[in-house]
Amino acid sequence: MAQFDLIMPKMGESVAEATIIKWLKQPGDAIELDEPVLEIATDKVDSEIPSPVEGVLSEILFNEGDVIQVNAVIARITTDAAVSAGSPVAPQAPNKEVVEEVASVSSEAPSLISSESPSGRFYSPLVRNIAKEENVSMAELESINGSGAEGRVTKKDILAYLPNRGNGAAAPKPQVQTSSQPAPSKPLAPAVSIGSGDEIIEMDRMRKLIADHMVMSKAVSPHVTSYVEVDMTNMVMWRDRVKKDFEKREGQKITFTPMIIEMVAKAIRDFPMINISVDGTNIIKRKNINIGMATALPSGNLIVPVIKNADSMNLLGITKTVNDLASRARINKLSPDEISGGTFTVTNVGSFGNVMGTPIINQPQVAILAVGVIKKKPAVIETPQGDLIGVRHMMYCSLSYDHRVVDGSLGGSFLRRIGDYLEAFDPNTSI
Repeated sequence: MAQFDLIMPKMGESVAEATIIKWLKQPGDAIELDEPVLEIATDKVDSEIPSPVEGVLSEILFNEGDVIQVNAVIARITTDAAVSAGSPVAPQAPNKEVVEEVASVSSEAPSLISSESPSGRFYSPLVRNIAKEENVSMAELESINGSGAEGRVTKKDILAYLPNRGNGAAAPKPQVQTSSQPAPSKPLAPAVSIGSGDEIIEMDRMRKLIADHMVMSKAVSPHVTSYVEVDMTNMVMWRDRVKKDFEKREGQKITFTPMIIEMVAKAIRDFPMINISVDGTNIIKRKNINIGMATALPSGNLIVPVIKNADSMNLLGITKTVNDLASRARINKLSPDEISGGTFTVTNVGSFGNVMGTPIINQPQVAILAVGVIKKKPAVIETPQGDLIGVRHMMYCSLSYDHRVVDGSLGGSFLRRIGDYLEAFDPNTSI
């Protein structure tokens, strides 16, 4: 008999930790090869962890709700199978305190908070560094209800506490005063009264993440939104003509989304300074054009799968990728890499019958495009013989962008270029 160490796998290049949601097996349970052992959640997606070996679960090293670093040993399986040198066996599992030490963003950085409080409560380096950055005092930390083992404060706990800090928050670091005016405090959420018959529904994990991400984006980026109206008649007529043959040939539908994404990718190539991120006072100019598409889930939540290197794909390739990602998103079968690495996002508010929207930027990107519903409208048509009034298929596009680095000239010109490409769509395009 051999002991196999089950480790927390790497869930994507930008994912360093995951939370254990639920153990599907308990010590003593038999496990088949590739059978799911537990469910985990990252800040991007939920996943099941299968067993690489067949055997019996002999030991669970962490509890549900614990935040675990990638490559940490999380359980042990007793197996008859030989464990080869290439098997993903991690070194001897550290205790929970050691694992949390590894979680620190900068474990050697000095901290204003000691690892143990006067009450004897343990604080990991990650929690202490967050406290240091946010000027959270030891007294405040002591007041936070911890959800970790033995009441320990986790990263989730302190991040949930920060937006609702009361007047007792610690004072900021001493600095030279240039004005007698006090520094503005963070706005507090309003008090909410609960009436008779009201129902209280707790946000699920994904909704909490979305909420935090949206609040952060608005706090980080000054948003500006520009609009154009686009004549989609060429695209509408072309799609009406080819959609039946395409579905019969490929076994899937062709929607306007891949057609719009193709034109957005072309416009980004023309305006590469839209394809950037901001890191402090540095601008990161992205090499790849990876376009995210906001996708509504049956739960009512939202996820953003990413079409990688969209500018290198033809319309057929984009269509198949869009359909595949959208269908797997709705059944929670996306991998973390498939929802990370986006450099620009498109959201289709028209799918809900909306004329236009003012979307919030998907950080760390600097712009997001919303496309509205396509509606028949009377419009002026310019011809060599003069102007005519005709029925056209019109759509509003709105671009929200980060005014720190994208000014009206760049944002407006980029949006207009998208509109020009959409209007110039060749009705003789083959797919």
